[in-house]
Amino acid sequence: MSRPLRPWLACSALALVLLLTACGEDAPPDPVPSLTVSLASPRMGEVTREVVASGAVAAWEEVSVGVELSGLRVESVEVEVGSVVAAGDVLLRIDDRTMASQLAQAEAAVVEARTTLETARRRAARIRELANSQMVALQDAEQAEAERDNAQARLNTAIASRDAARVQRDFTVVRAPVAGVVSARSVQPGQVVGAGTELLRLIRDGRLEWRAELAEADLMRIDVGTPVRVESPGGMVEGVVRTVSPALDVQRRTGTVYADLPDPGALRAGMFAQGRLALGRAQALLVPGDAVVRRDGRAFVFTVDGEGRVTGVPVEVGSPHGDMIEVREGLTEADRVVARGAGFLGDGDLVRVVDGPEAADAANAQSAPAAAAVEGAE
Repeated sequence: MSRPLRPWLACSALALVLLLTACGEDAPPDPVPSLTVSLASPRMGEVTREVVASGAVAAWEEVSVGVELSGLRVESVEVEVGSVVAAGDVLLRIDDRTMASQLAQAEAAVVEARTTLETARRRAARIRELANSQMVALQDAEQAEAERDNAQARLNTAIASRDAARVQRDFTVVRAPVAGVVSARSVQPGQVVGAGTELLRLIRDGRLEWRAELAEADLMRIDVGTPVRVESPGGMVEGVVRTVSPALDVQRRTGTVYADLPDPGALRAGMFAQGRLALGRAQALLVPGDAVVRRDGRAFVFTVDGEGRVTGVPVEVGSPHGDMIEVREGLTEADRVVARGAGFLGDGDLVRVVDGPEAADAANAQSAPAAAAVEGAE
């Protein structure tokens, strides 16, 4: 027959059981992945090397139109802003009554001078004939011929005055000096205008160009004929470099590239737009754009070790190419990076890896309600 346990031994055993039970309840659970991700390997691909720049859209050449007369009233304006005109089309008309009157006076003076000349010629011929017959003095014949020559000079002067008056009258009709598009109008009917004042402005041939400022290093890589793509509200506009500035700004060390835009689409003179200048094609290391995270002015991607822990790797990135982005330094083709959701990760986070971004999205979508339910229960 066994002996009963001593009271102190029984109490010690009970305390040990309670302690072990309490320790079991406080033990931390197994770590749970914070996110389900898919991985992608960097791959080599052919890309277009580009220089990205911003610049103003401007008229290739603007023509200022005014009048050559002063103190006359505008009778009518035949165009509006945006009107397309051909060389020689009427732009505006000036009240020509004063000019028409002066022209009529000049034409009458020509008729008078021509009549005077004819009279002087006949008289000089008769007196010369009489002088040859010694019926009048030779001096009379010479005087009559001098009067004839003076009459000829007065006729020439009258003709010149008439031609000048005709030109002045023609100035009352202002015509387009070149073909183009009216870009500005600062005149109204009834306005009294002065010579040399700009009344209309034309964009020659409706032709626009993009003017971008580039740093010295980039400017040296651009040649005449380089293809250009300029962003516009209606999509990308194609162009080509027409000329490159031969000199740099001394203070900023920048130069200007001038690119023709044959079909500017929705672009308008005065807009500011971003453009891309294509330098040629080359091989580059590419990763999905969603794999790159920018924090504190630096770019990172996340790799995953064998235990599912992520590590941020700093990289130097280049230009985006569709949904991919170029990585110049920091990765090799042998690496594997988080393809989507990297922006929600930090160094040391635990993740679960699945195949394909669609599977990762589905797993995260399913885990979100469960996590919310757990938080609500707590």
